[in-house]
Amino acid sequence: MGETKEIEAYEEELLDYEEEEEKAPDSVGAKVNGESVKKGYVGIHSSGFRDFLLKPELLRAIVDSGFEHPSEVQHECIPQAILGMDVICQAKSGMGKTAVFVLSTLQQIEPIAGQVAALVLCHTRELAYQICHEFERFSTYLPDIKVAVFYGGVNVKIHKDLLKNECPHIVVGTPGRILALARDKELSLKNVRHFILDECDKMLESLDMRRDVQEIFKMTPHDKQVMMFSATLSKEIRPICKKFMQDPMEIYVDDEAKLTLHGLVQHYIKLSELEKNRKLNDLLDALDFNQVVIFVKSVTRAAELNKLLVECNFPSICIHSGMSQEERLTRYKSFKEGHKRILVATDLVGRGIDIERVNIVINYDMPDSADTYLHRVGRAGRFGTKGLAITFVSSASDSDVLNQVQERFEVDIKELPEQIDTSTYSKFWPLSSSPPPPQVFLTEAKTFSNLGGFSASSLLLSEALVYVTEIICRPKESPRSRIPIPARVDMSQWTSSSSFSIALTI
Repeated sequence: MGETKEIEAYEEELLDYEEEEEKAPDSVGAKVNGESVKKGYVGIHSSGFRDFLLKPELLRAIVDSGFEHPSEVQHECIPQAILGMDVICQAKSGMGKTAVFVLSTLQQIEPIAGQVAALVLCHTRELAYQICHEFERFSTYLPDIKVAVFYGGVNVKIHKDLLKNECPHIVVGTPGRILALARDKELSLKNVRHFILDECDKMLESLDMRRDVQEIFKMTPHDKQVMMFSATLSKEIRPICKKFMQDPMEIYVDDEAKLTLHGLVQHYIKLSELEKNRKLNDLLDALDFNQVVIFVKSVTRAAELNKLLVECNFPSICIHSGMSQEERLTRYKSFKEGHKRILVATDLVGRGIDIERVNIVINYDMPDSADTYLHRVGRAGRFGTKGLAITFVSSASDSDVLNQVQERFEVDIKELPEQIDTSTYSKFWPLSSSPPPPQVFLTEAKTFSNLGGFSASSLLLSEALVYVTEIICRPKESPRSRIPIPARVDMSQWTSSSSFSIALTI
């Protein structure tokens, strides 16, 4: 129970928004003068979220979250989804698919005490947890709407008590636990109006999981909205998706050959298995990263590689399916909050998991398919931002998969050069440009030197307002020693000398 309370407290902390009395400012739907918008964010459209005629409470939450313009997939999907149409949507990773069904559902839902109005199914517990947080984030100003997440690994009595004492209006969960609760008559699905599958191909390709989804689906009313989303939807799986729907609107943002991510630099390195550890060490020392995810092919390799990185003083943590659910969530939160900057993982976190500061993905082990490659590298360059993906190629089978990736997605992945331009995968503000916006990236509470610019290889200080009058400088230390500075910074002691300290106010 103590761990459950900690998880609940963490969720509350994530939702610790500043309460503002004014209405959503006009910046929703209007580009801020003088500010450049992230590539891939606006796409070919310049409309704003106001054009969707969303509830004022949703617009206010959108402003709080820092969004200005809908992405292309949001522009295409939301107007139809809020009308209750069935939707099949395929779009590149990180382009805001989750926000489509979250906003569309919150726009339509009319909460009734004791009734579940929306059901969202996904294939992993971590993804379920993340989707639940997105619902809570955008429903901040809709206090009557209750959201809850259900997955295996948690005592089922806790879930039964929750459903009995405080039935949520929106249920997010994995098929196994949702089906168990429904079979036991603890979870009533007879009032569900919105049925959503995220990463639908993963659930429908697996026969066992598809059977669970079908059984759950049959427990819901015939007259309901069905929405399905994924970054990869093969032509074979699309007819299966449509069997759950009535005349769905099909949206494929970019065709399959163009599914690789805009703004993502991709390279490979040919080396032997024995050379991987040394090369990884060199990369982590040389690259300028905010956070990095390293993918391996097995639980054992994840644990061993993480142990090696920790012994080498890298701020590393690992997540794999061999851990208990509580341990996985604790580690996921630690990485998402920025307490660790390196995550070693299996494909458990290869789909859907959204950690905005990740700008580098390293495939220590080659994925088993082109689809898995796409989902892995999609952890970097989220929502059209810059990112870097590096893949180790150590066998003939690795080369075959790499060739499949290049052929299927029509992308030319080149060998990693000896030197790589930091600006191609990480934000950088030169001295001649304007200072960064009030939400500023910094790296550590140590002496700063090496004048010439400021690099955002760091943690976001969401509350910091920093006025820089003379010089913005760049940290000299390696990624091993970087530690986050507190959220409030007193810049009064900045000087123009070549080496100086930052005074911290805690």
